[in-house]
Amino acid sequence: MGQYYYAVILDADGKILAWMNSFPYGSGQKLMEHSYLDDSFVNTFEFSLSPEGAFYKSRVVWAGDYADKESGQEKNLHELCNDDEKKCVVPAEKNASKYRYLVNHTKKQYVDKTKTGNLHPLPLMTVEGNGRGGGDIYDAPSFVGSWARDVISVEEAVPQVENFQEIVFDLGEERA
Repeated sequence: MGQYYYAVILDADGKILAWMNSFPYGSGQKLMEHSYLDDSFVNTFEFSLSPEGAFYKSRVVWAGDYADKESGQEKNLHELCNDDEKKCVVPAEKNASKYRYLVNHTKKQYVDKTKTGNLHPLPLMTVEGNGRGGGDIYDAPSFVGSWARDVISVEEAVPQVENFQEIVFDLGEERA
């Protein structure tokens, strides 16, 4: 069966601040139904991580409904979102294309979106539960999911205050 995903913003303690569902944006809920640069759901969520957005430099996770249960909980993050629908946000569609760089402030890494082909690195780098359902990326490189729960932003330029390492986002052939 297919695995469905929500884009989630967490606070420093791992509690849900806000989450988004892809359906209001006309996108599918499976990972590879919306993980593209031109997807309106991903663009709108990405804009919220920009200097203009409500969640600039926030902890991000693309939470799958087949992901592991949260520590000390009987439910996973996706299920906890379903239990807290008042934290579901549906901002107006936004375009984040001017923000070329996806930046991980926790790991001091970044991805240049102009080098990713058609795929959007944000859902794939922050995913939890990948590989457990239809519509996921299989035989994924180790960087897929490696940014889950890290502090993420999108920027027009690479941060210059510290040395950030570029991650080459190359999946080879698209695998869904």
